[in-house]
Amino acid sequence: MKKDTAGRLNDPASSREQLRAKVVDAIAQTMDLYGVNYTFGQLYGIMFFEDRPMTLEEMQADMKMSKSNMSYAVRSLIESKMVSKLKEKDARKDLYVAETNFFKAFQSFFTTKLQREIDVMKHAIEEVIPSLSETILELNTSDEERKLCLEDLHKLKHALSYYEWLQQFVNDLETGVYFDGRQESR
Repeated sequence: MKKDTAGRLNDPASSREQLRAKVVDAIAQTMDLYGVNYTFGQLYGIMFFEDRPMTLEEMQADMKMSKSNMSYAVRSLIESKMVSKLKEKDARKDLYVAETNFFKAFQSFFTTKLQREIDVMKHAIEEVIPSLSETILELNTSDEERKLCLEDLHKLKHALSYYEWLQQFVNDLETGVYFDGRQESR
């Protein structure tokens, strides 16, 4: 779903900028599919095409966003490892740069998101299984309740096996097993 673009994307000065705006929009739409705010995706797209690090003020001017929204957008992109804050400073302002290698961006983004899912779900399941097992073993548990608890226990153990598999997938993704050397910058 195409949305209104922000800042300099509204008024591209050259045909190259018009073409970039199409790709930036596609990046934003794609990131939106994965739960990243569309505007944050636009910001990433703008930063993707920059040949140098950017300050918050430059991003703010390009996107026509408030300083607080811009800070939130940058923090979100940093958490997703789509953007990095550079250690050096220019004129006492923080500098940020987008990850332009899509293999590395994919690797970072999905390992972060999937690891969060694994951690949240395994914690909940591992917290529930002992209590569920106790309910099954209690003498005063009705046969119907025991049967339902056994069904839940079976489902949760199956889910745990999925999260063990997913953890191995994430570990392999982090080490680059699936990239065949492609994640290196060209």
